Amino acid sequence: LGSDDNQFETSMANSGCEVHRFDPSIKSAHIQEGRHLWYHRLSIDWRDPNPAIAAHKLHSNTKKLGTIMNEFGHQKIDVLKADVESAEWKILENLILEDVVEQIGQLVFEVHIHWPGFEVSGNDSTVVRYWYSLLRELELKDFRLFHTYKDLSKPQMFLKKEAFNASSCYTLSWVNTRWK
Repeated sequence: LGSDDNQFETSMANSGCEVHRFDPSIKSAHIQEGRHLWYHRLSIDWRDPNPAIAAHKLHSNTKKLGTIMNEFGHQKIDVLKADVESAEWKILENLILEDVVEQIGQLVFEVHIHWPGFEVSGNDSTVVRYWYSLLRELELKDFRLFHTYKDLSKPQMFLKKEAFNASSCYTLSWVNTRWK
């Protein structure tokens, strides 16, 4: 999901893994590249579109991950890599609330902390508590953080304030210790 660098996905597919990449900007609804790599004109969201609401019709290529898994007939995801450009907090909340996260073996996602994110509001303390509650919930579901990456090429900002030796973008990698 996200990011123009598909080296990880290509490498996984070349190793024999079934890989689905979601990108709402591709021209065709579905493209198969090789035996194991598919591109889909979709993006993951924290809500399914409501076709009765005109504004949602414009974004009908967005769906919740659980909905996509059901449509594809998938019961689990070995590795979910996501860069969803500031929608990650609401998507993570949805994955936790709907127990989809328990169907994921490894979760690698990019978080943006230069602003609260889509539909996340409140003062700085409230936003940080919300972010923390989601990360804590992952731990309570037996996910363990095994790697972090601080992208120093991004602005050094935290909730719209400059922050020395920080980054506005981190990649967090989690493993589900209950994975079977």
